[in-house]
Amino acid sequence: MKDPRSMTPPASLPVLGVIIVTYASADVILDCLESLLAAPGVRLRIVVVDNASPDATISTLRSWAAGTTPYTAAADIPFPLPAAPKPLTLLTPSDAPPTGTSITLIQTGRNGGFAAGVNAGLAYLARDPEITRFWILNPDSVVPPQTPALFANYGGAAARFSLMGGRVNYLHAPDTIQIDGGTIDRCTGVTGNLNLGRSAAATPQPDATAIDFIMGASMVASREFYEATGPLEEAYFLYYEEVDWAQRRGALPLAICPGATILHRAGTSIGSPTLERSASPFSVYFKHRARMIFTRRFLPLSLPGAYGYSLAKAVQLALKGQRPQAMALLRATHGMAPPASVKAALNQ
Repeated sequence: MKDPRSMTPPASLPVLGVIIVTYASADVILDCLESLLAAPGVRLRIVVVDNASPDATISTLRSWAAGTTPYTAAADIPFPLPAAPKPLTLLTPSDAPPTGTSITLIQTGRNGGFAAGVNAGLAYLARDPEITRFWILNPDSVVPPQTPALFANYGGAAARFSLMGGRVNYLHAPDTIQIDGGTIDRCTGVTGNLNLGRSAAATPQPDATAIDFIMGASMVASREFYEATGPLEEAYFLYYEEVDWAQRRGALPLAICPGATILHRAGTSIGSPTLERSASPFSVYFKHRARMIFTRRFLPLSLPGAYGYSLAKAVQLALKGQRPQAMALLRATHGMAPPASVKAALNQ
């Protein structure tokens, strides 16, 4: 099999570790990987961490890498994306460390949640001293060619930061911003997306001092931050992991990388909300469960406001006819087990 390292640029180029956690991602992961392999000016050490996907994610990856199934870019990708040469090697964690661009597959054997998957990838990549930046990227993302090198080179090798982000736009509407950085309402624990719904062409990126956290769909952690702070908190399962991480950054600042954009399909596997679509009961349950965990950890004096928000939001959802979402929210707020529909989705 042909190793992707054979088509990598010179060893003088910067290295960027990339962690992609997959779960039921067979329909999106190849667009993500192909867009990364097309990026110039950087050596990428990509690790795909699969959380026991119940679908064909693993077989799709293997047949793609072998060249058995030809790749054709999805019709909604707004830039040319020719297929990378095949076959290519999917490394295992026991293989010798690569010298250039590579893809490693880690199968965790369980669905321990987003943070558990990321932590497995971080632990693997941290063994390589050449990697000083770890990019956590959602599998339902497509990466414009310039973005990886921008993240790898931001501020130079001596730049000090905790977590770095760029701009996340919607793939179906590439000029529409999903998030430019996150904010926290410290009375309720509710998070917000800065510049949500605005035109990317007409909206400047914010200064890093205006944000409270970097969205986990595209988030670069420095080695200095990771070694000082430790891994992501796994108690959340989904949502708020990156919000928690950012609160533990100490004196290391957040950073925004100008021009570093990804295009995000948004919630393809868990039903996260978009501007056109309401959140699924699955998404609602885990988001508000995580919000309460976060509030208890970092904003305990705001718990009355957090409970009040939940009640008001549940009433609003019920009045809109979204009773399953309302019940999921209330169960999450009070630490109850997920509704049957959410349990069924977890056990698929």
